[in-house]
Amino acid sequence: MEKVSFSTDRGRLYAMIKCELDHHSAREVREAIDRRLFLERPRSLFLDFSEVGFMDSSGLALILGRAEAAGAVGCSVYLIGMSAGILRLITLSGVDRVANITVLPKEV
Repeated sequence: MEKVSFSTDRGRLYAMIKCELDHHSAREVREAIDRRLFLERPRSLFLDFSEVGFMDSSGLALILGRAEAAGAVGCSVYLIGMSAGILRLITLSGVDRVANITVLPKEV
């Protein structure tokens, strides 16, 4: 099963993550997102967590690294579709206050 799927729309790259984000899966997801990010160079990268049931610090590192990579190509990062638990982890860690990252409400 694919751990991440992609779609594009008017300069936006959507990455729907479809697995638990832990040290076992984060590397594969990171590499797939980076390939598309540097190939397509979108204006916006949307990381969709709708299908992520669990995320640990490896997921936080994945988000922070994608924000840095996106910044290198002039792209902003948006986090969407987060469960209450994942949103709490993002808020407690301060990831939601990083300059190139915007957290959007679940219904977006």
